[in-house]
Amino acid sequence: MSHSTRLIHANRPGAGPATDVYTAEGYWRLSARRFSKHRLAVAGGVVIIGLAAVSLLAPWLAPYPFQTTDVTRLFTPPNPQHWLGTDEVGHDVLTRLLYAGRVSLAVGFVTSMMAVTLGTVVGLVAGFYGGLWDRVLMRIVDMLLALPTIALMFVLAKVLGTGLGSIILVLAVLGWMGTARLVRAEVLRLKRLDFVDAARSLGASDGRVLLRHLLANSLAPVIVSATLYVGSAILSESTISYFGLGIQPPVPSWGNMLRNAQEYLWTAAWLAIYPGLFIFVTVLSFNFVGDGLRDALDPRARR
Repeated sequence: MSHSTRLIHANRPGAGPATDVYTAEGYWRLSARRFSKHRLAVAGGVVIIGLAAVSLLAPWLAPYPFQTTDVTRLFTPPNPQHWLGTDEVGHDVLTRLLYAGRVSLAVGFVTSMMAVTLGTVVGLVAGFYGGLWDRVLMRIVDMLLALPTIALMFVLAKVLGTGLGSIILVLAVLGWMGTARLVRAEVLRLKRLDFVDAARSLGASDGRVLLRHLLANSLAPVIVSATLYVGSAILSESTISYFGLGIQPPVPSWGNMLRNAQEYLWTAAWLAIYPGLFIFVTVLSFNFVGDGLRDALDPRARR
């Protein structure tokens, strides 16, 4: 069944059981309706939009300027002046969290776009052309998947540096393989169907078949993969930063805020609790949204 339209079966009110009504509904509209019925996914989407909004508006929403310190208020517990307390140099924790959200979410979104784009291109080429292309590209994927990801992440971060661009590049280079395998499998399935033969018989070029037919009908797993990888990238950046190889102060991220807090875990626990909570809620929300999208975009689903 084409993604452009979908036939929905219903019983007409007041008619006999044998009376069927069929209405055409756009695939994306139907998917949006299914997604809206997934409560956890909708809640996750609301949380993500909220976090992105307050992070982007941090210069206007933060209670204090970013670099403001108060040496008379070191390790101040949460109070009416500093809602989430202060850190070891007198920074307001809420202000740091809002600015750190800009960095962590940027890492997640940009890394996901780069990794999914690369994985989609590799999957399309491998699945469509097959033969030598498929064997070479998939062996590269297999080799990268066999490597210890965390250790390789640390090595690349050490070699390339600890800047924001370097961290994004490291995470993108190590995160495209899953998408490549998903897209390849989908292309292998789709290219055997009649609509591809029909397009070729009408003189469609390889590029048109790839982009207009195969890619367009493979978007569902790509979208789900991109959504899930945003949360994974945020978690990976936090891991690298926690071990001191990620984004370095004074640029804040939730990961390096956790690293700075480990020395004061027993004396100022709020320094670790709040960044950890932001990471947990953000990654969980992206996972909920990914699960909802997977169910909503499944063309075999009935509801």
